[in-house]
Amino acid sequence: MTELLQRDLFAGRGYVELHARSAFSFLEGASEPEDLIERAAELDLPAVALLDRDSLSGAPRFHLAAKKAGLRALIGAEVTCAGGARIALLAANRTGYRNLCRLITEIKMRAPKGGHAATWEDLEAHAAGLVCLTGGSEGLLHRALGRGMEEARRLLERLTAAYGRGGVYVELQRHFHRDQEAYNQAAVALARRLRLPLVATNGADYARPERRELQDVLTALRHKTTLKEAGRLLARNAERHLKPAAAMARLFADVPEAVNNTLELAARLEFTLADLGYEFPRYPVPPGETMNGLLRRLTFQGARERYRPLHEKARRQLEKELALIEKLDLAGYFLIVWDIVRFCRRRGILVQGRGSAANSAVCYSLGITAVDPVGMDLLFERFLSEERGEWPDIDLDLPSGEEREEVIQYVYRRYGPRGAAMTANVITYRERSAVRDIGKALGFPEPEIARLSKMVTAYSWEDPEDTPERRFRLAGFDPANPLVARFLSLYEQIRDLPRHLGQHSGGMVVCQGRLDAIVPLEPATMPGRVVIQWDKDDCAAMGIIKVDLLGLGMMAALRDTIELVRKHHGREVDLAHLPPDDPAVYAALQRADTIGVFQVESRAQMACLPRLKPRRFYDLVVEVAIIRPGPIVGKMVHPYLRRRAGLEPVRYPHPSLKPVLERTLGVPLFQGQLLRMAMAVAGFSGGEAEELRRAFGFKRSEKRMKEVEVKLRAGMERQGITGEAQEEIIRSITSFALYGFPESHAASFALLSYASAWLKCHYPAAFAAALLNNQPMGFYHPSTLIKDAQRHGVRFRPVDVLRSETVCTPEPEGGAEGESGEAGEKRFAVRLGFNYVKGLRASAAEAIVRERRRGPFRSIQDLVNRVPELRKDELTALGAAGALNSLQPEEKAHRRAALWDGAAAARPAGPLFQEEG
Repeated sequence: MTELLQRDLFAGRGYVELHARSAFSFLEGASEPEDLIERAAELDLPAVALLDRDSLSGAPRFHLAAKKAGLRALIGAEVTCAGGARIALLAANRTGYRNLCRLITEIKMRAPKGGHAATWEDLEAHAAGLVCLTGGSEGLLHRALGRGMEEARRLLERLTAAYGRGGVYVELQRHFHRDQEAYNQAAVALARRLRLPLVATNGADYARPERRELQDVLTALRHKTTLKEAGRLLARNAERHLKPAAAMARLFADVPEAVNNTLELAARLEFTLADLGYEFPRYPVPPGETMNGLLRRLTFQGARERYRPLHEKARRQLEKELALIEKLDLAGYFLIVWDIVRFCRRRGILVQGRGSAANSAVCYSLGITAVDPVGMDLLFERFLSEERGEWPDIDLDLPSGEEREEVIQYVYRRYGPRGAAMTANVITYRERSAVRDIGKALGFPEPEIARLSKMVTAYSWEDPEDTPERRFRLAGFDPANPLVARFLSLYEQIRDLPRHLGQHSGGMVVCQGRLDAIVPLEPATMPGRVVIQWDKDDCAAMGIIKVDLLGLGMMAALRDTIELVRKHHGREVDLAHLPPDDPAVYAALQRADTIGVFQVESRAQMACLPRLKPRRFYDLVVEVAIIRPGPIVGKMVHPYLRRRAGLEPVRYPHPSLKPVLERTLGVPLFQGQLLRMAMAVAGFSGGEAEELRRAFGFKRSEKRMKEVEVKLRAGMERQGITGEAQEEIIRSITSFALYGFPESHAASFALLSYASAWLKCHYPAAFAAALLNNQPMGFYHPSTLIKDAQRHGVRFRPVDVLRSETVCTPEPEGGAEGESGEAGEKRFAVRLGFNYVKGLRASAAEAIVRERRRGPFRSIQDLVNRVPELRKDELTALGAAGALNSLQPEEKAHRRAALWDGAAAARPAGPLFQEEG
């Protein structure tokens, strides 16, 4: 029935392009998937097949663009075989798509990055549901014909045995090459002898002929050469673009069935990404219990601990959230995130959820987040609503380093080697990488490339007056020069084009069953990591849920501070139950005493704090969000500060915006406010507002924001909002395309800001030691952190082989005065650790501490004898740091003497002169 409907769709349309590459073939295609679809629509092609090399990375964007344009997106891939030849495979149904994903995964996972190839066994094992095209000039048949007709015949017979008689098409392409035409004639003769169907394709590498020059640049870059030296590596002409049906019919007038068969084959290809079949894992529950029942029990169990007591407003909010979670069948998602958090707690790993999850009382009760959304009056619908029609988003902040990796590996173990993977990050050409690669391809000297790359901005947003032409002139290049003009043209074309796949900083995808049946997997550069071929935006668009496990240096510092407070003060610190509105904390914030404090230690933040004068937690939320490129470019910072200080009245761009902006004095500061503004003044639906939200975070946000701006203006004009009011609203909304903060993110970060400020105020020695142990982090050099702590009364003691640990630690000073001035509590100094001895290996430091626990060292010679791991240069480093002074007699207790004695001790000596034991 589906095939009949598709035949109706293709009836009278003439041609379907069944072999197009996009820029997601990485340096082999010069157009993005959306551009291919846009051009196909202009040419009245009813469908296009995307066949990127060993990749489905561009498939989601291709599918979504086709859906929007009313075209069919046919999905396949070119698969590399031994010797570099390729086979083109199209997914006819879901079975075929799963086999294609698993085939790509198989060849990627077993070979070093970039060195993969499919064997015949691979192809035969994953053939079901796939249709095979024999490929163009790099195809298997072309290579086989080069070895003779008999070799080509055996190849086609083997392909037919694997894919079935109706599953193999002999592919023809015509780009006006003499050798290509010789291949075509042999292929046609062989196909007719074996009664195999012919199919015509153009092997499109780009949407329009004018992209050919960029294609040549990418070819030169792929082969690590310049355009001048590339020679025959480059395309002979600009024929590899999408062509209309009439042009293809003229090209293949001698074999009209090859063009007609494109429609017949396209009608057979039922699969689209709408039929993906992804399922989030079902969480295992005890016998007789459901996931919803378990979630409810755990939620109220945690709520009674968190709220102390559980008041009626919180109870009502929890009931509301749980009802919606049950209706949307999302209990398993919350339980899986809770399970990850529980693992962290068991392992003593500090963890805190952020993102829009901070809007959820269920997340707060489960211990996933530490911000009370009921007390903060945060909007739950920003996190989860029936209208949004997408998965909620929960990010978990973890200490950077080994502990975060431990959590990632736990998820891999929990869901199996093919059930979990990191999301990819599509690395695109940004300003500087575009300059460097275009410069290399055009043969610019390296000094000129370096000078140009310094002139371009590192940010996505640009001052409209600061054009590339202006920057080229500043760098000493004349835009009127033909070579420079060519450079500028290519620079503009290549920007934002996909360059290669990287690994997302922490997004993990899990799946019920095998994830490699949904999307291909490949090994990451980092050992023990597996990456899917889609980035986070594509996952969200295709309904694939991820959990972000993000490394945050401040989380490691807070973890260490809490541990040091527990060890040296005997007190437990819980981030969710810190004393609220602490006067000492807000006094420090108001005077910008924030060196080392999370998110508010930059010079810009320190300049803003005395003006904003935070007095309560929500003020800190605003402070975190306001010093960002979005509010700054949108000219929102100074109006907010003036209104807060009473220097100008609160006003609203339009009366309908008062409910949206009242909390922030008429100035939009948070991403969520911008979405509600669009709904209020332009009549945006929930779906259109969601499209706007995605444009905020999308790598090509400038382009997408221009499209959204047209809709915004039209909507406002319908509601009678014009002139300066319209311009002010547009400026506010579009500025967030650069960078705007969601309120829930700001609240989560503000909690860490408050926690770090509170610990700095009340446990300065522990906090300073933790900061020093987690460098590099933040804005300041360790010497600045030490000077700041000294200004707060913390004394520092030097590295000492008799007292130092591997890291910096608090040491009691004695006396009755407490750290924060409270009587009855010990004051602590900070003993610098061996981690601050330059040139000393961690293993040697550990050996010193381990041996010292058996008994103190009596002399430098005793140290050398008992710690044979110490090298001579490390002993010298200890002496230069003053760490050996305490092993010297009083009259020699200085670095120079210790250095001399250390050098003597390190010199080999006979048994007669060695000290005992």
